[in-house]
Amino acid sequence: MGEQKSDKIKKHICAGLLAHVDAGKTTLSEAILYLAGAIRKLGRVDDRDAFLDTYELERARGITIFSKQAVFSLEDTSVTLLDTPGHVDFSAEMERTLQVLDCAILVINGADGVQGHTETLWRLLKRYRIPVCLFVNKMDQQGTQKETLMAELKSRLDEACVDFGGWQAQGGAWDPQTEDPEGFEESLAVCDEAVLEAYLESGELPPDTAARLMAERKLFPCFFGSALKLQGIESFLRELGEIIPVPERSSCFGAKIYKISRDSQGMRLTHLKVTGGVLRVKDTLIEDEKVNQIRIYSGAKYETVQEAEAGTVCAVTGLVSSRPGQGLGEEAASELPILEPVLTYRILLPEGEDVHKSLRDLRQLEEEEPELHILWEEATGEIQAQVMGDVQIEILQTLIRERYGLSVEFGTGNIVYKETILEPMEGVGHFEPLRHYAEVHLLLEPGEPGSGLQFHTACSEDVLDRNWQRLILTHLEEKRHRGVLTGAEITDMRITLLTGRAHIKHTEGGDFRQATYRALRQGLRAGKCRLLEPYYGFRMELPAENLGRAMADFERKCCVFDPPQTQKETAVLTGKGPVVNLRDYQREVTAYTRGRGRLSLWVKDYEPCHNEEEVIRAAGYDPDGDLDNPTGSVFCSHGAGFAVPWDQVEQYMHLESPLKKKEEEGKTEADRKMGGVGNGRFSGSWADDKELEAIFQRTFGPVHRRNPNQEAPARRVYTAGKTNISAPKKEEEAEYLLVDGYNIIFAWEELRELSKTTIEGARHKLMDILCNYQGYKKCTLILVFDAYKVSGNTGEALDYHNIHVVYTKEAETADQYIEKLAHRIGRTYQVTVATSDGLEQLIIYGQGCRLMSAKDLKEEIEWTNRLIREEKERLGTPGKNYLFQNTGEELGSYLEDIRLGRRDTKS
Repeated sequence: MGEQKSDKIKKHICAGLLAHVDAGKTTLSEAILYLAGAIRKLGRVDDRDAFLDTYELERARGITIFSKQAVFSLEDTSVTLLDTPGHVDFSAEMERTLQVLDCAILVINGADGVQGHTETLWRLLKRYRIPVCLFVNKMDQQGTQKETLMAELKSRLDEACVDFGGWQAQGGAWDPQTEDPEGFEESLAVCDEAVLEAYLESGELPPDTAARLMAERKLFPCFFGSALKLQGIESFLRELGEIIPVPERSSCFGAKIYKISRDSQGMRLTHLKVTGGVLRVKDTLIEDEKVNQIRIYSGAKYETVQEAEAGTVCAVTGLVSSRPGQGLGEEAASELPILEPVLTYRILLPEGEDVHKSLRDLRQLEEEEPELHILWEEATGEIQAQVMGDVQIEILQTLIRERYGLSVEFGTGNIVYKETILEPMEGVGHFEPLRHYAEVHLLLEPGEPGSGLQFHTACSEDVLDRNWQRLILTHLEEKRHRGVLTGAEITDMRITLLTGRAHIKHTEGGDFRQATYRALRQGLRAGKCRLLEPYYGFRMELPAENLGRAMADFERKCCVFDPPQTQKETAVLTGKGPVVNLRDYQREVTAYTRGRGRLSLWVKDYEPCHNEEEVIRAAGYDPDGDLDNPTGSVFCSHGAGFAVPWDQVEQYMHLESPLKKKEEEGKTEADRKMGGVGNGRFSGSWADDKELEAIFQRTFGPVHRRNPNQEAPARRVYTAGKTNISAPKKEEEAEYLLVDGYNIIFAWEELRELSKTTIEGARHKLMDILCNYQGYKKCTLILVFDAYKVSGNTGEALDYHNIHVVYTKEAETADQYIEKLAHRIGRTYQVTVATSDGLEQLIIYGQGCRLMSAKDLKEEIEWTNRLIREEKERLGTPGKNYLFQNTGEELGSYLEDIRLGRRDTKS
């Protein structure tokens, strides 16, 4: 077994070993590698020579701390075996490995059965959609019953757990199990309805049934044996070679990073799995960072290769900014991990040690252990770390001492609380000190429990360019944002970018960072928030005589538990409760049960804090006094910036609230429909008027507009010195619409696509659209196109049907022309300018004009077209107009006689 067949194409599979602590996972990995021919000598955990326990501390403690890999062959398949930590304190290391697995081998201690942490692993595997087979180990121990264990696997894990043969203990001796082909096929068939129907019809199953069902997570093969005595391992490997699912690989390059480490020389290693295509030495993966080496590790040793095919797990050198969970190429980034530390400890440095240097060193360690969450508290000058428990603390102390020569201590652990929001809220952030400008509006909504933070955008690119939107989303993702109740990290929220604004000259990337952070904090401050605390899931086995004491304790500790299950003299309690109340309970259990009680705890989830007011009061957090995380905004007046508290930001903000605008549009929809029929008035963008009015008034003073009831004086308007356009004298003709032609063409998708083929065609298409629109609205419509790049051009103004078209002269842009024209007529006539140029909007607003964006103009035209169609349908007007259709009866008869030659037209 294990000999590679050179005439077959090699397939690459990544399989992970997962288990509860002391299930014999490392021993199983030794047995697999030995029988597969990957190692020549069996190592033992007790002898401290296990092949995959490469770190001295692992051998000393007899536990796996870091995930390691080894490579072996099964027929034509190359299998990378990833051994993961089993101790609950290192669950985050294990979870990071799940994102690169093609299948998992879940190891269960036959003597203990399914443990609480085993169920946690099962939920994780389900979340990541990983195919699973189970190996029940230590079946050589007295009292293990395969039938009992199979029943437990089906009841506590999944009904699709199926016995795949192997060995069973009978009076301490091992004999092959009697085969039952029909019963085995029936067990497979009932895992899927379609398979069952086919089996009942034909009486047989296709050879690939087990592999297909396992890949779809409809079947979980179960094997039994003893890794220490090499019993059941060969049959397990033989069956594994038949059923292990081989996923399809993409031809496009993709890779997923799951771990960062350093070798004995301090070289930074990025551990990844190639999910598609081929990775080659000197490939550029992150900006200017190239791959210098590709290493295939097996235990502590490695070999270098020039390329790695899809499915290969390797370590590369040369990357300095890579991070766990990062996707490369076509591979997306991973979701946030579920298993996170729930305790925060203060790191106590030796006397006289440089705290900033130590912080820098610990940050480097955080790259390898992201779940540490090294925090720097500026106010107290303390370094804090989030860890899972006491065992991890001991390991960290050893790592820090060996790597940096620091003998640190850890203070008392505090609970890691989190915060969320209870109802939707819009947050506004503005950052405008002198020569800076950015405004951001965010919608904060409650998310599903355990969903973490999700980021989206609902902002149009007509309002804010795509590059600014991406930058805002990046700023939302780049840090852990603090809540406003205790300053704890926020979670379980959906954050959506609603709108934003940049300045054409003064906006820099850092401006949007400030505006984004402030918008989030302002929304939290204005909304209703809730404090969350971590909950442990627990399973407790104890003598039945102590059951009453245990139930009373759990009630007192605010726990929720299921009805107890009793078996003879033993009782079992399962449930959940706050971490703060259960973290030290094992000592009490050991005392009052005289060592016969066993409590298993695992981090379950975050739920509403049972003593929220007490925790908030004890934290004493002042959200408005947190200078590193401000809740207010910065505005500009008379050339200087000034701070505005969070509860006054809406009075100063430059953009109207999209949520309030939507509500107003819903209220005024009927009014708009009534006002748009036949009154000849022009409907502009009220939202844009309000947005820019605040900016203009603070800068230039109040805007003076003409009274709409005042009669417009007769005067003449000159356009580019070429053609005179007489100003209308009638009330219904006293409106002007100035349209920035190319701005509209490149803002409307259909015209933009047409312009790629023929710009002249796009111009005429826009002119025709505006002709129809003007015919209904009865405003004076002037369409302006840039011609300033045409050498010697003196400008041109012409009439196209019922609208005026202007081509600007040399060195004059459409913006400049519209600004000058708006200056001349803006304070006398009702003038609306259609453009999405933000700077142009601000300038022309000062002339008393109304504004309309490209998007608003399009909506207005579509609305008008609908009204025209409805009016035609109401009047029953046919699609074509005939010559005599609308004449009177007498005149119609007279014209018809002329058409037919019955009258002499000369008479």
